[in-house]
Amino acid sequence: MIITKTPFRMSFFGGGTDMESFFREYGGAVLSTTFDKYCYVNVRHLPPFFSYATELSYAKTERVNSLEEIEHPAIRNAMKMLDMHHIRLTYEADLPARSGLGTSSSFAVGMLNAFYALKGQYASKEKLAKEAIYLERVLCAEAGGWQDQVAAAFGGFNRIDFSADGYEVRPVLLSPERKRRLNGRLMMFFTGFTRFSAEIQQLNNSRNGADKLARLQEMLALVDEAEAILTDEQADLNEFGRLLDHTWKLKRGTGAAVSTDCIDALYARGIAAGALGGKLLGAGGGGFLVFYVEPEHQAAVRQAMQELLYIPFRFENGGTRVIYYAPEEEPAL
Repeated sequence: MIITKTPFRMSFFGGGTDMESFFREYGGAVLSTTFDKYCYVNVRHLPPFFSYATELSYAKTERVNSLEEIEHPAIRNAMKMLDMHHIRLTYEADLPARSGLGTSSSFAVGMLNAFYALKGQYASKEKLAKEAIYLERVLCAEAGGWQDQVAAAFGGFNRIDFSADGYEVRPVLLSPERKRRLNGRLMMFFTGFTRFSAEIQQLNNSRNGADKLARLQEMLALVDEAEAILTDEQADLNEFGRLLDHTWKLKRGTGAAVSTDCIDALYARGIAAGALGGKLLGAGGGGFLVFYVEPEHQAAVRQAMQELLYIPFRFENGGTRVIYYAPEEEPAL
C-alpha cells in the first residue's frame, strides 16, 4: 500500500503567463506558494477476489474490468501511461475539488507519485511535474497552464519562470520573520462556488487580442515587482497587498469568465472593510478569495465575509511526498 500527500497551491502573481501559447513567445513567470492543505492518494494492488479488476474511489466509485471503461480521464490516461493494472485507488482532500487551488494537478502529481512508488521506482520532483503536465495538457487535452503541476511537485514559496526551454523553479528568499508576517496578513475565504478550471480556461481563451496581450505582459512584469518587495527587508510589505489589487484588476480583463457579479461584490466588500488587496485564486469563476489584510482590520474583514467559510492556513515547503510505503507484490492472476 502506498499513500502520497500533495499540497495545494496559492498563486499570487503571473497567473495566465504560464500558458504555453503565451510563454513560448513572450516568456512567463508566476509567484506562488503551497500551503498546509493537502490531497491524499492511496493506492494498492487489488486482491484477486472480486468480479472487477480495478476499483477507484473519488467523488464517485468506479469498478471496472478494463482501463478503457474508466470514466475519470486523468486516472485512465495515467494508468495507461504507466501500465498500471489491478489496483484500488482512493482520493481524499482537505479542500473541495474545482476550487481554484490547483486541486486537479495536485491529484495528478500525487497519483503519479503513488503509481511509481507502487512499482518500486523513485520519481524526482522534476519528473513528476513534467509527466503531470503531459498527462493533463496532452493526454487529457485539458486547457490550462503549467504552474499547478510544478508547484504541487516542488512545494514551497517559489518564483517559477517559463520559457521555450521549459521551466525553472527558484525559491523566494525572504527571512522567516517576513514570511511569517506575510502569512499572517493573508486571509482566505471559500465562496462556495466550484467549477472545472479547464472549462473556465476555454472560455477565457476565447478573449484574445492586443488588450489581453498587454494585460498579460503587465501581469508578468508585476512578478519582478512583487518579488522585489518580498525580498527587500526594508520595503513596506503592505505594497505586496496593493499589488495584489492591481494584478486582480488586470486579470479580470483577460477573460469573460474570470469573475462574476457576485465575486466582484464580495471582493468590493472585503476592500471596503480594510483589505489592501486580494484576488480570486485559480482560473476564475469561483473558488477561494484571498485578501491581504493588516492585523487591525482582520476582524472587520471576517465580519464582512461572515457568510463565507474562513480557511486559516500556513505556508508549507514539502511538495508531494510518500507518507506511507508498504510495497507488495502484484497478485498472480
